[in-house]
Amino acid sequence: MQLTPEQQARFEDEGYLFFPGLFTADETRTLAQAVPELYARREAYNVREKGRDAVRTNFAAHLYSEPFAKLARHPRMIEPVQSLLGEQLYMHQFKINGKMAFEGDVWQWHQDYGTWLNDDMMPTERAMNIAIFLDDVTEYNGPLMFIPGSHKKGVVAASHDLSTTSYPLWTVDNELIRQLVARAGGAHGGIASPKGPAGSMILFHSCLVHASGSNLSPFNRVAVYLSLCAVSNHIRRHKRPEYIAHRDFTPITCLPDDCLLKHYAVDLPWKNGLPASALQTSLEEMA
Repeated sequence: MQLTPEQQARFEDEGYLFFPGLFTADETRTLAQAVPELYARREAYNVREKGRDAVRTNFAAHLYSEPFAKLARHPRMIEPVQSLLGEQLYMHQFKINGKMAFEGDVWQWHQDYGTWLNDDMMPTERAMNIAIFLDDVTEYNGPLMFIPGSHKKGVVAASHDLSTTSYPLWTVDNELIRQLVARAGGAHGGIASPKGPAGSMILFHSCLVHASGSNLSPFNRVAVYLSLCAVSNHIRRHKRPEYIAHRDFTPITCLPDDCLLKHYAVDLPWKNGLPASALQTSLEEMA
C-alpha cells in the first residue's frame, strides 16, 4: 500500500494518518478470535491492569501466534512506513492492548519515542507506530487522543511514571500538554481522536504526543500496535526484556496482501514457550 503525495503531506503536518475500515470484517475477525486465548495465558508477556485480572498489554504475539505473525508482515502496514522512512524496517515492539470494558485504565500523555530513547537508547525518532482496531472504537470506550503537529517539537521533557498504572511510562506534564494543545488549536482542533469500525488503522509518528482515557463503558477496545523502526536506527541497550523491546534487527519481508485469509508459512520461534533469553536484560550500550 503506497501513500499518495497528499497523504504524505498530511502526515508531515499532523503526525498521523487514519484509514477507516482498511481491513475487512473477515480479516479482523481472524485476529480478534485469537486474542482471548492469548490473554488467558499466565506469562510474563501479559501485563495486567493494576490490581485487576484484565490484560492491559500482551507483548510479542507475532512470535508465538500465527495470525499475528502474518499481520506483522502485512504490506498494508509495512509499506507505508517503509516509504516514509525510506529504509527497511524491523519490529521494535508488538503489542495487543486491551482496554477492557469497565477495567481498561488510562494511558497517560506521552511520546513513544521518549520511552524508546530513555529505556532502549534508540538513536533517533526514525520509528513509527501502526494501530489496528480489533473492536469498534467510539467516544465511549477510551479512544486514542492525539495532539496534532506535536511531533514537530521533537523529543519533549518527560518524567518516569512508575505508579499511576501497572506499566511504567515516560509521561509529559500537564503544563506542557496545555501549551501543545493551545498551539494545535485549543478547543478547535487541539486534540484529535480517530474513531471508527473494527479493521480501521492509524499510522502515527513516534514523537506525536498521545494518550487515552479509561474505559468505563461495557464495550471492549482491543487494538494491535506495531512499532516499526528503521534497521539502521536499532536500539543500543537491552535494559528491557526482549519480549518488550526486540533484539532481532532483521528487515521485515512482507507477505502477500491476502495473508490473513490464506495459509502462508511463518516462523513462530516462541511457540513452545518463552525462552530464558527473552527475560535477560543489560544496561550496557551495544554496538
